[in-house]
Amino acid sequence: MKTENKGFDLTITVNNFNLSYNDVGEGSVPVIFIHGFPFDKSMWHGQMDFLKSAYRVISFDIRGFGNSIDTDSSLSIDLFAEDLIAFMDELNIEKAVVCGLSMGGYIVLNAYQRFSERFEALILADTQCIADTPEVKEKRYEAINEIEVNGTANFNEGFIKKVFYEDSFRNKKEQVEELKKVVFSNPEHVVQRGLKAIAERSESCSVLTEINIPTLIICGKEDSVTPLAQSEAMKESISGATLKVIENAGHVSNLEQKDEFNQHILDFLKAIDVVGDGAFKVD
Repeated sequence: MKTENKGFDLTITVNNFNLSYNDVGEGSVPVIFIHGFPFDKSMWHGQMDFLKSAYRVISFDIRGFGNSIDTDSSLSIDLFAEDLIAFMDELNIEKAVVCGLSMGGYIVLNAYQRFSERFEALILADTQCIADTPEVKEKRYEAINEIEVNGTANFNEGFIKKVFYEDSFRNKKEQVEELKKVVFSNPEHVVQRGLKAIAERSESCSVLTEINIPTLIICGKEDSVTPLAQSEAMKESISGATLKVIENAGHVSNLEQKDEFNQHILDFLKAIDVVGDGAFKVD
């Protein structure tokens, strides 16, 4: 049965697990936000609050994370992308503007590669299209083994230090603490399976030249996890793409510089209109 529920912390069955999501606002073409690893949908509260008066905005917990509990499945970017499309099916969403940050961006590009007809526009935030090098993949598996022996505390502390720009630890303490709580709430097996999913992902750079819908790329200038050079390379490969660089922000630019991030998205959405046939046109 298709759902028409609206609100926060809703639940719907998708691909044999219960997916937790937020769905607020109104609009014929929704904006769907996909969080990064190892976060949850709460990282998008600032964007949801800002946009809900004018757009239908949706965020959800990826399988295994937040309240989308799945203790059994082997996680993969392919599976996450299939979950996205199944979720859209359950909500009767034919097409959407989809925004993914970090691993969320991997999911967006993977899904676009296989289900391009389901997308009206793309927003790629602090992400990249490359696969892991052998060296990076090896480090991820070393982290998986370390967690198996010593738990997630050391990994989580190190991860938080990497995703924020150094100034944020002084000037954005509330945001740091909120995200830290989310990261530390993940069960060990979810972090391990998430790391494996990222390590085993395929490259999506080869699909970039095929993207023919409006695309916004956003990157924190101080992002050390998915550096600005990766966003610049994606812009060059995607016809007509726009790149916005956010000063004084690292890998979680939507949290560190929320107002600027929101404005970039709003400007992008205003620049594309839904016309009678449901397609976007660029002003």
